[in-house]
Amino acid sequence: MPTALPPSPIAYLIEPSDLAGHCFTVTLTLAQPMPEGCLLRLPAWLPGSYKIREFARHITQITAGSGRKPLSVRKVDKHSWQLAPSTGKVTVRYTVYAYDVSVRGAYLDGQRGFFNGANLCLEVVGQSDQPHRLTVRPPEHPDAAQWTLATSLPREGAGRRGFGHFVAANYDDLLDHPFEMGHLETVRFTACGVPHEIIVSGQHRGDLDRLAADVKKLCTEHLTFFGTPAPFARYVFLLHVGDKLYGGLEHRASTALMASRDALPVQGEPTLTEAYLDLLALFSHEYFHAWNVKRIKPAAFVPYDLSQEGYTRLLWAFEGITSYYDELALVRCGLLSIPAYLQRLADLLAAVRRAPGLAVQSVAEASFDAWIKYYQPDENSPNSQVSYYTKGALIALCLDLTLRQHSQGQVSLDTVMRALWQHTEQTGQGIAEDAWGRLAEAATGVPLTALLARWVDSTAPLPVEALLATVGVTLSPVADDTLAARLGVKASGSTAEGWTLQSVYHGGAAYQAGLSGGDVLIAVDGLKTSSVEAQHTRYPAGSVVTAHAFRRDQLLSLSLTLPAAPHSRYAVTAEASRVQGWLTD
Repeated sequence: MPTALPPSPIAYLIEPSDLAGHCFTVTLTLAQPMPEGCLLRLPAWLPGSYKIREFARHITQITAGSGRKPLSVRKVDKHSWQLAPSTGKVTVRYTVYAYDVSVRGAYLDGQRGFFNGANLCLEVVGQSDQPHRLTVRPPEHPDAAQWTLATSLPREGAGRRGFGHFVAANYDDLLDHPFEMGHLETVRFTACGVPHEIIVSGQHRGDLDRLAADVKKLCTEHLTFFGTPAPFARYVFLLHVGDKLYGGLEHRASTALMASRDALPVQGEPTLTEAYLDLLALFSHEYFHAWNVKRIKPAAFVPYDLSQEGYTRLLWAFEGITSYYDELALVRCGLLSIPAYLQRLADLLAAVRRAPGLAVQSVAEASFDAWIKYYQPDENSPNSQVSYYTKGALIALCLDLTLRQHSQGQVSLDTVMRALWQHTEQTGQGIAEDAWGRLAEAATGVPLTALLARWVDSTAPLPVEALLATVGVTLSPVADDTLAARLGVKASGSTAEGWTLQSVYHGGAAYQAGLSGGDVLIAVDGLKTSSVEAQHTRYPAGSVVTAHAFRRDQLLSLSLTLPAAPHSRYAVTAEASRVQGWLTD
């Protein structure tokens, strides 16, 4: 007989009840309900993904009872339910539809299940600081007879195949540990004394041993960077692989990742493909977040209010700086060569400068507007927005090189990040909107206020080339000799129907001709788009041709003037002895 569990104020039972219908059944038990009636609420968003996602829309049925008597449940707003008063234990039962293939949502079918606490676990308002227990049962379907369960949430007793009882210190803690279930593969390693697991779901033929060895190097680099002991006793990577997937969401002791199965390394092939490099950078990025955003965080997120937007102008410092260190760590731990890193950095600069939105929106504005813009892009986004990830990474580069130059290499952005970590450990406070620069100045002794005002709060150009020159790196503009660059478009590439223009850059040739995002370009100069793509270099600058495109169901015939290939890419040369001091410090 299993050992009886002690009573818990708040307990959830999660049952993957309908694999074909993609539904979880959740039973919430309240041992000590409020006499006036409990208010239940599901988060509208979850930390790390700054968009109102309205998870409550997936609750399809909800009932409640106390003892043998039904209890009234009244919906009071889009994500909240009011229970009638009760003096005895209350049980709430509800069904959640789960078919969101993302790291933010919940998913269930005959192959796997996944959920975040924010998707399934109603908050008992007023009792969020109480301990919470969560029990996950295995599906009863025969196809799931061998499923296992993985999470970083502490377990309460042994469970069959990983299913069973888990404990959380409070509601926020409960939300910070995603769950994966299915036919899982596990590889383990220890970095700086901390056990790590990579849990992989999805069909693949990748070399997981190589993945674990490489990720161990990355984790060791980050742990050494911030110093031990680590802020977690165990860390879990939940990686789902499939077709054309990519994404990650950080948590305090784990991260949920998605990637193409083709990104995994191939057994016996030592090459570092671009897809595998991108995957390693994703691992690096989300792991660095265990410090920079999960613990070092904006004051606006302390505590999180998941019922409404949490506005901050500091996302550039949390996502952008993390984006700078994710690939820098690859160099420092020996997974990426310096020449390859510098070329990727040059390509990043080219991509940021290609979009006209760079001159329209500052990264502070981009951070503040993440709720309505970054996660909801449209065809005009490149013309009106800038990414706090990519431009934020370039600002981090500029800060790093500026600090090194002004201090003769005695301080750097590393100094700032370690000081922020120490500040967080000592105070437990978030970073106020005006405090990041002041803390950086205090840590380094280098005046940064004016620089940050120019780089963060305005659209002034960043002095990337001049600062790179101080460490022996030269960027030389080269022609981007592609048809998309000449047209000034971001396109989906050639298909049987033509090119779907995702975006048309303001001022470019396609813009001047009258083309718009969403148009399908089918012919240029009377030839299929793919044919012109293959031989567009035969058209000298100034060639006037006719472009045919569909806008919805209407055929357009437009006059298009082809310009010369823009010099919007960069070739890199570097003085090895000077650049090494920066990248391997």
